[in-house]
Amino acid sequence: MRIGLTGGGSTADRIVGQASRAEADGFTSMWYPSSAGAGDPLAAMTLAGRATSAIELGTAVLVSYTCHPVLQASRVSAAASAIGAPGRLTLGVGPSHRFVIQDRLGLSYDTPGQHTEEYVQVLTGLLRGQPVSFAGSQFRVEAGPLPLLAGAEIPVLIGALGSRLLRVAGAYTAGTILWMANATAIETHVAPTIRKAAADAGRPAPRIVAGLPVAVHDDAAAARSAAAGLYRAYGHLPNYQRILAHGGIAGPADAVLVGDEDSVTAQVRALFEAGATDLWAAPFPVGDDAAASRARTRALLASLTR
Repeated sequence: MRIGLTGGGSTADRIVGQASRAEADGFTSMWYPSSAGAGDPLAAMTLAGRATSAIELGTAVLVSYTCHPVLQASRVSAAASAIGAPGRLTLGVGPSHRFVIQDRLGLSYDTPGQHTEEYVQVLTGLLRGQPVSFAGSQFRVEAGPLPLLAGAEIPVLIGALGSRLLRVAGAYTAGTILWMANATAIETHVAPTIRKAAADAGRPAPRIVAGLPVAVHDDAAAARSAAAGLYRAYGHLPNYQRILAHGGIAGPADAVLVGDEDSVTAQVRALFEAGATDLWAAPFPVGDDAAASRARTRALLASLTR
């Protein structure tokens, strides 16, 4: 199974050590979160890429509104060249949320669907090494081709939870990277919508990267209680409320993968059976010994990659 971990860290040594260990343990990818006003994950990914040889490095996700697609493509192309190995960088992008883009940054968030659809058309063309001539309601772009490392296309995933963006992801990109979508949501909503859009556009079957918190612990109720505190905010955001509803669950604490080794293994397998192509696992601690808790979770996840 293709299983990756959340990446990041406060120092260069930590970033490099984290990625090197993940690669040695057999994890297939590292996913670097981002938010408007926070650090730039491309810097961390470049450090991680120079210290590793094969592990995929992806953003989860870069905010579209805060960076023009031409500049975004240029930045990502430069990071891929700095890593020095084609095919290792994957760009996850998304429009973020109204409270971030409009309330905090003062930008219009009236048409996030149209914005994202136009944004990724410009972005994907440039990251295929093509010139782009585009005229839409959100963007007007005339741009020459970017120099891509060994001419290799840089794949794009959309942080898509609703039907509109899932259709956009299927039609124009390599797939979607999710957060808080359980197996039911993937099977009944995500996979059918994005696969149909890809098929209608004549594109290959899309990737579906399922991002979820994970904790291996003998007391599942205690683990869900910990998750309820750690991930409470996602239950108040409309996009996540909708994907939780598609999953038939009330809140983030019901989406997390928790239980003993056998139980979590079964839940991970259920995600792939539902249509996920990858799991982006975010181990979280339960109990007084956070290090031991994370180590137990990581050990199980590593075993499932083999």
